[in-house]
Amino acid sequence: MRLITKILSNSKFKRCLLLIFLLIIYIIVSAISYTQAVCTDISNSVFRLHVIANSDSSEDQSLKLIVRDKVIEYMSSISNNINSKDDLVVLLNENLSNLELIAKQTILENGYDYDVSIEIGNFSFPTKNYGDITLPPGYYDALRIKIGSATGKNWWCVMFPPLCFVDVTTGIVPEDSKKIMKESLSEEEYDLISNSSNSDTQFKFKIVEVLQNFSISGIFM
Repeated sequence: MRLITKILSNSKFKRCLLLIFLLIIYIIVSAISYTQAVCTDISNSVFRLHVIANSDSSEDQSLKLIVRDKVIEYMSSISNNINSKDDLVVLLNENLSNLELIAKQTILENGYDYDVSIEIGNFSFPTKNYGDITLPPGYYDALRIKIGSATGKNWWCVMFPPLCFVDVTTGIVPEDSKKIMKESLSEEEYDLISNSSNSDTQFKFKIVEVLQNFSISGIFM
């Protein structure tokens, strides 16, 4: 016991503990900073679709998916030659009125008279799996469709690279989509998001998501 007390009271030992503690903090901060930088690079290369239902009722949730399908069907018919995110944004801006009309007609055809709000903006997203691809949390450019009061659960997918047709139950992303994503990201960034089973990556993404939520709530503002 005296030996332990002597060791703990030793100034050199205390300095050693302090250095170890500072080293651990440095490693953690560096890892988080790196992950945040990678998340930002990834978000700058991706464009998403975000559809928000009028409410959480089964009817409104079903309507949300019907509107989603019609919007994706239309975009698929006009975006065959899109090879970049910028091209997609230009195409969307040119077709916002058409997309709004399609959404409104779909809602009316299904027996509802909800208003529809469609906009292109930069919005916060949590970590999300798309088949065997995992996108980190962050602010992404997206097409947001708000149905009615838009207080229900939302649905999202990736419009560029085109992952909107991925069936998440199969865990498979089309190779063409992966190829576009590889061309849009660095090799390191692509490896990071494609290793969705990597628990360390998931943990880092979760930390970034928590920090992002703190920032949104004003804690770090």
